[in-house]
Amino acid sequence: MTSVNPYLFFHIFIVTIMLFVMGFYCIFFTFNLVRALIGVELLIKAVTLLIITAGYVTGHMALAQAIVITLIVVEVVFIVVATGVVIGLHGHNGTLDTRKLRNLKG
Repeated sequence: MTSVNPYLFFHIFIVTIMLFVMGFYCIFFTFNLVRALIGVELLIKAVTLLIITAGYVTGHMALAQAIVITLIVVEVVFIVVATGVVIGLHGHNGTLDTRKLRNLKG
């Protein structure tokens, strides 16, 4: 097992926290559905970075890589389906503003 540089882990942890904060901001404080999808992407990328870092620190890189590959496949499927829903909503309503989508019925 290799020795781990604690400063490197600290910097990666700071970047991961920043990605989490930006992702949560995009999801919870915006009214645009495309920005919300970008926020979900940022959250998933932060989790991916955290898993790879944990695998490097613990010495289980093969397991971390397998988990990340699975996460990437699930992420792609989710984003494709969500993008299709957003495009359908835009075609039906002409807007991506969530405040105007709250009154949908049926």
